[in-house]
Amino acid sequence: MALELWLVYFVATLGLALTPGPNSLLALTHGGLYGARLALATILGGVVGFSTLIALAMFGLSALLKTAPNALLALKWIGGAYLIWLGAQLWRSPPMNLTLVDSGARPSASRLFRQGLLSALSNPKVILFYGAFLPQFVDPQRGLAVQFVVMAATFAVVEFLVELLLALLAFRVRPWLQRGGRAFNRSCGVLFVLIGVALPLAR
Repeated sequence: MALELWLVYFVATLGLALTPGPNSLLALTHGGLYGARLALATILGGVVGFSTLIALAMFGLSALLKTAPNALLALKWIGGAYLIWLGAQLWRSPPMNLTLVDSGARPSASRLFRQGLLSALSNPKVILFYGAFLPQFVDPQRGLAVQFVVMAATFAVVEFLVELLLALLAFRVRPWLQRGGRAFNRSCGVLFVLIGVALPLAR
């Protein structure tokens, strides 16, 4: 994976990790309820789930390119259109609902890990997103296995650090997102639209 392409992927991945979603909300909620140390289990579960979905998307992409080598261009345009649609949906979405429930008894780390894992795996939009997102950065002239390792590792590290930051700053971030959540959603929506427009045109 060329360095300049990786830098674009890194920025896009950072934007994706910062976008409000079920796992970021879960990390934020568990950080506020149980503290960042216990919320680590939630975050690790989500990262494992996301990495599994990235693997599924890459293996599916690899099989497709073996049977239809020219399919990557079509995937880029279809994926770009999907990213634009996601950006438009995010633009119209309301702020996250960050109302917390009574914490009750502290759950075990294994239970929080399972919650993070299932939250990532049970979102059908995630696998569709990766199917649209990853082809924008694939270089068919290079080995897909190496590119998968680089993409998955980059995403896992970025997602982990962003969710850990949310868990650490839970009490400070919640009011800010409630006040400025709509503007934040619109900023992320614009980012997705720009990615959807620019990447299929890139050579």
